[in-house]
Amino acid sequence: MSQFEIDSQNAYWCVIHDRDIALVDQNLPYGKADACGVDASKAIQVGEYQQAPVYWVSSSVVPNNAVFQPLRALLHEDAALFNLASRAMQLDIMRQTQGYCSICGTQTEFSQDLMAMVCGSCNQWHYPRISPCIIVAVRREGKILLAQHPRHRNGMYTVIAGFVEAGETLEQCVVREVKEETGVDVGNVRYVGSQPWAFPSNLMMAFMADYVSGDLKPDYNELTDARWCDESDLPVLPPPGTIARRLIEDSLAEFRQDV
Repeated sequence: MSQFEIDSQNAYWCVIHDRDIALVDQNLPYGKADACGVDASKAIQVGEYQQAPVYWVSSSVVPNNAVFQPLRALLHEDAALFNLASRAMQLDIMRQTQGYCSICGTQTEFSQDLMAMVCGSCNQWHYPRISPCIIVAVRREGKILLAQHPRHRNGMYTVIAGFVEAGETLEQCVVREVKEETGVDVGNVRYVGSQPWAFPSNLMMAFMADYVSGDLKPDYNELTDARWCDESDLPVLPPPGTIARRLIEDSLAEFRQDV
């Protein structure tokens, strides 16, 4: 696509700087590049949303009426558009952190065709580093296991999550993480869905699991608290749009059907 065509069409603009994204009233800038105050000379299309292109622009220049905010501020948006913004963020992080070839040490260049960093010396392709994580809702007789982490200073509780280790299946990771963090054994692990989570470069894979045995013994190196909650005593929960919130709401809906 020519630069004229990019400049003359209405589009969504993911303008990213220092791991923040430019938002106007909590939404992505939308419109023609000039009207939005976006320098589209280095714009890279990351997808399409509702028949409009979505572009990634790495720039410290703030678009008109916009402010740079964490990507979480866009969680209220439709999942398809949020995922494209996540893609732009992960590509921007790749360009920041993979500027040199890990094989030979030569400086790499971004390839728009490959959406990767390419080494001109050894011709190695370096794609975005994406870390797989599990997140799981553990249920027990109409209650869900919720935990609070030290980083959650607003009192929020959420479901258990953790990184997948080398040589480990996702299901094994679910069982291990729940046991390590809470002392509880789980079974009947089943997959629910996934969410790109560009904080900075994770892919969250969500599961449901059932309590099998064990007393609740939080690992206080990882958690500040963990408890079994039913719908009548819920603490502050993750915001809508997160896959953690979806797991909680889906669990509560199932509990209501079982009554």
